[in-house]
Amino acid sequence: MGTVGAILLVFVGCCSNVVSLELLVREFPGCGNIVTFAQFVFIALEGFIFEARLGTKKPAIPIGNYVIMVTMFFTVSVINNYALNFNIAMPLHMIFRSGSLIANMVLGIVLLKKRYSASKYLSIALVSAGIFICTVMSAKQVNVAGEGREERGLYAFARWLVGIGMLTFALIASARMGIFQETLYKKYGKHSKEALFYNHFLPLPGFLLLSTDIYNHCVLFSQSTPVLVPLVRLNVPVMWLYLLVNVVTQYVCIRGVFILTTECASLTVTLVVTLRKFLSLIFSIAYFQNPFTAWHWAGTAVVFAGTLLYTEVWSDIAAARKKDE
Repeated sequence: MGTVGAILLVFVGCCSNVVSLELLVREFPGCGNIVTFAQFVFIALEGFIFEARLGTKKPAIPIGNYVIMVTMFFTVSVINNYALNFNIAMPLHMIFRSGSLIANMVLGIVLLKKRYSASKYLSIALVSAGIFICTVMSAKQVNVAGEGREERGLYAFARWLVGIGMLTFALIASARMGIFQETLYKKYGKHSKEALFYNHFLPLPGFLLLSTDIYNHCVLFSQSTPVLVPLVRLNVPVMWLYLLVNVVTQYVCIRGVFILTTECASLTVTLVVTLRKFLSLIFSIAYFQNPFTAWHWAGTAVVFAGTLLYTEVWSDIAAARKKDE
């Protein structure tokens, strides 16, 4: 599959995944654990068959390293999805996660003693400012929603603060995991498909800790409104249908990004993923009518401007113009 096909997979898969996740969360805000579990099972099963070859293929990277990576990956995935239980709107969730590139850079400076150009440091300031603007405006909306009901309003705001704390922790943990992966790939070579499999296969026993919540949501999903699936002529509870769409589109999204990394330069991959996040955000606001003020738009613009500045796309465009001249 070529570059165009990979880009289509990223846009169709990732954008559809965001839509299906919002449909699930709007009906059952606490369904993050069952969504994460279903995604892990699907990707692990696919990897076990096609990458691990039913367990006959030995990993190129020692299992002990994968255990460390998996612990971080499982924690980040669960916390990111579970944060939606704490009054975190999907647009804010997406904006917050857009700061992962910058978080990785900051930890690179602290842990790996890396040094960057002035434009990279400016990008840190822009992304941080954008996330701060969006977070503050979302906090005001939580306060407004609770006016006239002081006790309930304070409780909602406290839950929202917990959600923000969870997203912040997940952002930092994700960046730390990225640095750990970078050091592993330098030592053992890049094995992205293998890492994808073990990152989803090894954490499966950890879901036993969440089994009660997952079972409860299985019951709730089964009690949702049934819809007729034309191809199989069966009535299926709509929430199970949404979950199936979410799982498949998550796989398509991840698969598309993997193909893109083998076809294109890292700059192109970053730009495609950034643009995809922006379009997902716009669609979420327009279709689901999520509250989004002028300040939110300003904060979003600053986040994406900072991300593009980090990728040095502006200097590349200027260089291309000079060549044309």
